[in-house]
Amino acid sequence: MTWEYDPAPESRAIANLKPTYRPFVDGEFVDGTGEPLKSVNPATEEVLAEVGTAGPTDVDKAVKAARRAYDKVWGRMPGSERAKYIFRIARMIAERARELAVLETLDNGKPIKESRDTDVPTASAHFFYHAGWADKLEYAGYGPDPRPLGVAGQVIPWNFPLLMAAWKIAPALACGNTVVLKPAETTPLTALVLAEIIQQAELPPGVVNIVPGAGDVGAELVNHPGVAKVAFTGSTEVGKLIQGSLAGTGKKLTLELGGKAANIVFDDAPLDQAVEGIVNGIFFNQGHVCCAGSRLLVQESIADELLDRLHERVATLRVGDPMDKNTDVGAINSRDQLSKIRELVTSGEQEGAQRWTSPCPLPEKGFFFAPTVFANVTQSMRIAREEIFGPVLSVLTFRTPDEALAKANNTPYGLSAGVWTEKGSRILWMADRLRAGVVWANTFNRFDPAAPFGGYQESGFGREGGRTGLEAYLDV
Repeated sequence: MTWEYDPAPESRAIANLKPTYRPFVDGEFVDGTGEPLKSVNPATEEVLAEVGTAGPTDVDKAVKAARRAYDKVWGRMPGSERAKYIFRIARMIAERARELAVLETLDNGKPIKESRDTDVPTASAHFFYHAGWADKLEYAGYGPDPRPLGVAGQVIPWNFPLLMAAWKIAPALACGNTVVLKPAETTPLTALVLAEIIQQAELPPGVVNIVPGAGDVGAELVNHPGVAKVAFTGSTEVGKLIQGSLAGTGKKLTLELGGKAANIVFDDAPLDQAVEGIVNGIFFNQGHVCCAGSRLLVQESIADELLDRLHERVATLRVGDPMDKNTDVGAINSRDQLSKIRELVTSGEQEGAQRWTSPCPLPEKGFFFAPTVFANVTQSMRIAREEIFGPVLSVLTFRTPDEALAKANNTPYGLSAGVWTEKGSRILWMADRLRAGVVWANTFNRFDPAAPFGGYQESGFGREGGRTGLEAYLDV
């Protein structure tokens, strides 16, 4: 018997979409001097809203407002008082969770159940968690009197717009810094609604400023002399440019960049559980995840059986309207990203990998790509080396733990990895030797505000989250 799902769309009216959105500077929404951009729904290609963008003068005003707020108010405020504001923001995000989830799905293309169950609750949790640290910094292990840095310039990507904003802003505020944040060009809407929440929470003017725009706005912010700390999440290529431009300036820098994570399955792993972890590792958020398990390393003796089970499971994933609560895989965020995915998939076929694509139907409109699995992949192929940032999995095999380790570490990246086995000693042996910032055991894509996250090599440096992540925003 085949079970069919009736459509279960969420109402887009819940998002309270406005025709226009504006930058948020010094506690007010202002007209930006940059060229306005149009935010597009990737599932339908319709324009959602026009967004005012910041020009160089707007960035300068935002940084100066942040500095004034730091000098006169926020940097002098007791941690117990800062905590009250941060807690208030957390609570208001939770209260407006449904609105934020719908807006995130419309603007980003991810399934509503992911926005609803992961993005928004975790964003709220980051503010709740860091509110607790605001008056306890002297007990964090960074000396008896750790001091804030000043103005933090933060640039976030389009794959988790609201969550990345929370990930950046919450620790900065908890440590006593003020913030100027630039959201991604294609997904600025939830960051600007977060600005509404910040305004309603009566955060002192200038403590948080949000300046939408393209890469030129990010460059202006990163290189502004009034910024003491830069936090960037995005591509490795842009991260290298930022690191080069800040060399010798004395600014504190953290980078969370690309990844090509290995998800390693041994022959004693619980295969049904592993298949679910593999699917979650690569097809969650359409594969738009820096730490996605895009390289599957399977012990040779179980490779055929695992692939059969994986194909069967992936074929059940529902691809389509992100606003439908039954949808598993939503829309690719932009036409440019879809073109990149298609180009890399074509290279995989041309280089001799065996392609299997889910037979699922795709909508006629919008930016969609069916979940795809490549077998017979070798390490020299582009699909095994380059970050695809889409719902595409490359499968390689190994015979011994040493071979698995060598293949897993044969990458310029080092953000995450997964290990599937019943042997705890093997998990510890692998985790100790894998060059990855996060290693999951018999699970994947598990996050917590109390756990630090970050990478090695071309995946960046520094940690965000947890007690460890506080250091990036303190003068220690």
